[in-house]
Amino acid sequence: MFRLMTMFLLAMASLPATAALQVFATVPEWGALAREIGGDKVSVFTATTALQDPHRIQARPSLLAQARRANLVVATGADLEIGWLPLVLRDSGNANIQPGRPGYFEAARFVTMLDVPLVLDRSQGDIHAAGNPHIQLDPRNLFRIGEALAARLGELDPPNAPAYQAGYKVFAEKWRTAIARWEREAAPLRGVPALAHHDSFVYLAHWLGFKVTGTLEPKPGLEPTSGQLSSLVAGQQGAPARMVLRTAYQSDGPSLWIAGKAGIPAILLPFTVGGTPEAGDLYGLFDDTVQRMLKGLH
Repeated sequence: MFRLMTMFLLAMASLPATAALQVFATVPEWGALAREIGGDKVSVFTATTALQDPHRIQARPSLLAQARRANLVVATGADLEIGWLPLVLRDSGNANIQPGRPGYFEAARFVTMLDVPLVLDRSQGDIHAAGNPHIQLDPRNLFRIGEALAARLGELDPPNAPAYQAGYKVFAEKWRTAIARWEREAAPLRGVPALAHHDSFVYLAHWLGFKVTGTLEPKPGLEPTSGQLSSLVAGQQGAPARMVLRTAYQSDGPSLWIAGKAGIPAILLPFTVGGTPEAGDLYGLFDDTVQRMLKGLH
């Protein structure tokens, strides 16, 4: 009897005092931000990787299972996940994470959106009514998103609300210092013209001041065509771009073709956490992005 009681007490002592809040992040950047703020108070599942196009994900049974047990879904919104997340939410059977409930959080609601279309015309390609959804590439956006996320975590988990606020405060102080350093380092990029495979880098360009002068896609979401690529090479005669950018999940063929014809570097940028070996967290994401672009200038 004494032995059984001892084993029971040891087992109880090994359990956490409170279960971690279950966070379902749609993309790596929000999973990383939730960990920065929540620490050991949260358990984070990230539904996609940097090697996947976040627009085009299958609503797999494994995603449904994770959503079913989630306390909070953290999404980009702005239609980034429109092709798969609504199905996951609906079929999860979890009423607490549906849009409009406290368990559903959209980062795009807390930032100023760029490239908001004046007219919605699907003949223009895969355009987003709310604006360009790749908001993570301006690190200044993470202040308002992080502050709102910390408040939402505290709303869902009141006993740990002070810990979430403290976690955000520590993150914000470190993040502010890091942004100042990145801006100093990236000063040579200001005004530099660049091509991009897709409109992936609008927020990055807005922050650092370089100019995306053309995209390899003839229209957003359409694969690059030979005609579009040839026109971009011809345009190099008048207003030459100095580099061509792509993400880890985009095919390298079109950008390498442009690079070879135009004599400019083709640069893979991490785009999100995990996009390169160096981009292991939010800090590494921007460290590596800035350094890769600077290397492209030489």
